[in-house]
Amino acid sequence: MASPLIHQLDESVHHVQAHFNGPLSVGLILGSGLGLLADDLPKAVSIPYAEIPHFAKSQVEGHAGQLVLSEIRPGFSLACMQGRFHYYEGHPMADVTYPIRVMKRLGIHTLIVTNAAGGLNPSFESGNLMLITDHLNLMGENPLRGKNTDELGPRFPDMSEAYSLTLQAMAKDSAQHLNIPLATGVYAAVSGPSYETPAEVRMLQTLGADAVGMSTVPEVTVANHMGMNVLGISCITNLAAGISPHKLSHQEVMETGQRVRGDFVRLVQTILGKIHAQTTEMTAS
Repeated sequence: MASPLIHQLDESVHHVQAHFNGPLSVGLILGSGLGLLADDLPKAVSIPYAEIPHFAKSQVEGHAGQLVLSEIRPGFSLACMQGRFHYYEGHPMADVTYPIRVMKRLGIHTLIVTNAAGGLNPSFESGNLMLITDHLNLMGENPLRGKNTDELGPRFPDMSEAYSLTLQAMAKDSAQHLNIPLATGVYAAVSGPSYETPAEVRMLQTLGADAVGMSTVPEVTVANHMGMNVLGISCITNLAAGISPHKLSHQEVMETGQRVRGDFVRLVQTILGKIHAQTTEMTAS
């Protein structure tokens, strides 16, 4: 007998399929200030989160709060989250990560996660893009805590390659081709919503983190639980407390996201082209 979670997922999937009846290839989560990428998608179908059964509501500035679906190439379609749900908003982890489970049930096997992050690495500057190679979960919670639904994934999922090495190579090749600087580093996730103190920033640096934010890790953990391939990209929208010479604000995050929009969009579009080419090659063979 199917669990209540499976029934909920099926209801969400049926609602999405009623608006967009076709195979979906890649899921894309657009972080603060980066949601404009979804505005450029051809013949896009937008579904407000409030209309999708069992979806929570995003309440953060810079998050449009809708699922955008688009066929960007014949037989190659995207499901874009234009805004995400955050733990600091008061959502339980099950709600924060629920859309990832819906994506997988829609047939998506590749997930690209983006975010706005504070720079911890002294070599970073505001506006840099960072390829996430690994992460630190410092949120005090794990989205897999509680009863496991075996149909969705194993009780103890492996996280030794949380971010696909194959997708990382594609991202590096894409950035080099476009002549876009792309740093690499470890992303630390904290619960928020307050920004980190200078002492906390020094602690995170000691732990080996290059960037810090308030999202991403829950979604990536659940994606790995379900066997999805994940690529993560951070936009360094500000330097962290104690590194930045001025106080931090969400407005700075938004402004930087808009400033780097061009490079960000070109990079993601090129990566998608490589994923499509690989998928076509594998299907042909």
